[in-house]
Amino acid sequence: MKRNTLTPSTGSVSLAFALVALSSGAAFGQDGMKEAEGLQAMAARESGRPAYSPATGVKFKASDNVFVKSALEVNFTYRAAFVTLPLFRGLSPRNEPVYYIITDASDFDVARKMGINFSPKMRHAVGDGAQRVTMDEGVMRFRGNVDFTPEHLVIAGSAMAPFPPRVAKAGAVGDAEWSSMAVLPSGVVLNVQMVHNASGTHDRVKSIDLEKRTVTLSLLDGFQGGKQYYYHLVTDVSEELPAALENGVHTPRLAKVPGYGKSRPSDKSALLGFSPVLNGITDTKTRNDQGFAASIANGGIDPINIFPIDPDNENRSESNNYSPLWDAHVNMWTEAAVSGGKVRRITSFADLEGLVKAGLVTNAAINPPGADNSFVAGLRPTRAIINCPVIAQPNLPPQ
Repeated sequence: MKRNTLTPSTGSVSLAFALVALSSGAAFGQDGMKEAEGLQAMAARESGRPAYSPATGVKFKASDNVFVKSALEVNFTYRAAFVTLPLFRGLSPRNEPVYYIITDASDFDVARKMGINFSPKMRHAVGDGAQRVTMDEGVMRFRGNVDFTPEHLVIAGSAMAPFPPRVAKAGAVGDAEWSSMAVLPSGVVLNVQMVHNASGTHDRVKSIDLEKRTVTLSLLDGFQGGKQYYYHLVTDVSEELPAALENGVHTPRLAKVPGYGKSRPSDKSALLGFSPVLNGITDTKTRNDQGFAASIANGGIDPINIFPIDPDNENRSESNNYSPLWDAHVNMWTEAAVSGGKVRRITSFADLEGLVKAGLVTNAAINPPGADNSFVAGLRPTRAIINCPVIAQPNLPPQ
């Protein structure tokens, strides 16, 4: 990180201004913009495709509500949604080529320039949970790497009780240095995900074109604010069980990002609480299926989790609470709800809170002891981070 020095001649007003600028990330803006320009220029040279700008980007329909403007295509087919994103070339610690995507930035101007989501909370990821990278003429060199050779395998516990699974193995694992939170020399934090290297390809990749520098990845559905089709992309996960269930890279280093159960803008946390369902309806014919048990029972379909907010890419203030680093607070239906036929899809944080207050939904048994989080209906954090950058939330009729 670039050191910012303050000389004794700096007045108290200037000092205060400098400290505010530093805390907001503005002090890194100029160097961060140069890094963004370098990344885009390199990608443009190698792909033959113009770098993203509002003029060159895809003109999505307003009703598509696409947040990641640099996306090249987004398809909203139910249970088969996907996104095509620009692919960047980097270098592994062994100087081998690797290929990755960029979805979020901690700096507003960098995010806008690259057509990605803005997440000021990500600045709190700097530390043991992130990896510092170097840059050379637009090529990012990583300290960590990903092994894509493991076999992805999930075997249900039983037909009657799919969760917990008997076997849950992630199809990729990051080494001790790998993290999707990449800290640039400027101090700007980017959310990157390696999707291909010499060992193989990310499990969510549907197709990849190294020559054209594009990659197409499957999307997951979710609920937010009472609306379905909260399409997001699982990249990596701090714990193996959810990594296996959601086809992400198991990244142990990500577990060191602060801080579990802290979800408000004023918290010094890079995380934002959300709530997966453990034991929802498993029968897909009802179109009310939801949760980890439904996913396991149906060959790995989307669990359809519950999220609090959209990305707010026009809000550059510290009140912007979006983060792609989702802090799981797993909920479960109570025995009374199950026996009383009350189980259904949960569609919003307000809905979740009402169900908890009514005694129909509670903490999942897998949630360890700890403080309740009032931001997530008073549930406890599961201590699992799922990196899920949000791509779009289209206005579509129910299916």
